[in-house]
Amino acid sequence: MLLLSQVSKRYGDALALAATDLQVPGGETLVLIGPSGCGKSTLLRLIAGLIQSDSGSITFEGAVLTPDNILQARQQMGYVIQEGGLFPHLTVRDNVTVMARYLRRDPDWIDARLTELSNLVQLQPELMQRFPAELSGGQRQRVSLMRALMLDPDLLLLDEPLGSLDPMIRYQLQQELKAIFARLGKTVVMVTHDIAEAVYFGQTLVLMRDGYIVQTGSFKDLAQAPAEAFVEQFISAQREPMAKLTEALK
Repeated sequence: MLLLSQVSKRYGDALALAATDLQVPGGETLVLIGPSGCGKSTLLRLIAGLIQSDSGSITFEGAVLTPDNILQARQQMGYVIQEGGLFPHLTVRDNVTVMARYLRRDPDWIDARLTELSNLVQLQPELMQRFPAELSGGQRQRVSLMRALMLDPDLLLLDEPLGSLDPMIRYQLQQELKAIFARLGKTVVMVTHDIAEAVYFGQTLVLMRDGYIVQTGSFKDLAQAPAEAFVEQFISAQREPMAKLTEALK
């Protein structure tokens, strides 16, 4: 489905992503985790063709992505960023349908798809004429997901999609997103720095540091057979605050 072979990226002397190999099977959810600046978002932007790699190749749906075919391939990719990335001057309806209208899809198809997606993400039809500033954070993320799904893409790319939400809304949307992934059977590559969220969503976790993949596998693999001390430290650093809270409540 998605194959990266020796893909790398530098900005001047700064290494953003070392030569990286990665395979994402169709229908699976792979989660990129690691501290800020480790290369997670860079990798996602490379897959989406928003930036060009310095070396290597990315194969999507059996074809190597190039400047000549990336725009066509991107129609089969849905991309969601933190806080949604909605156009503030467009209504919910216009945000969601912007690419479909650009591609001159049939208006009846657009209307039917819009209804289908609003039901899927549980967004009330009366919100379609509102602007992003008139929505809650959770509603904006639902709209962003609708926009990403509008063209029925094979691949979803999610960059910290729930990172800016308060804990209760985040918990609710986590449950809804996982149900949506299971229902649609999409291939998903998701970025998060939250190990608990990564475990909840991902069949495969990819832990990164300083532009390198440190370890790939299930959470059990990382927790029970860490490839190096950093893996254990990263997991422990996120477990410890919860352990202290549990102890304080005893």
